[in-house]
Amino acid sequence: MYLRSLSERQVPVIVKLRDGEVVSGWIEYFDDRMIRLTREGKPNLFIYKNQIRTISEQGRGARRGARADAESAGEDQR
Repeated sequence: MYLRSLSERQVPVIVKLRDGEVVSGWIEYFDDRMIRLTREGKPNLFIYKNQIRTISEQGRGARRGARADAESAGEDQR
């Protein structure tokens, strides 16, 4: 239900991957195995869920199109 809420509201998120890479965007689509992360000005990503360490909202009141700032991501949420 959390992913559905993020997707429906197009909440900007930061996705930390198991290999340490950090990507940001909003979750346009998801299913049992993957998410589609939509990014402005960059290619969209299909990410397997088993490669995701955490998904964090970029910040309170953030809107679609906000820039990612991994340093100010706050607490991680799953």
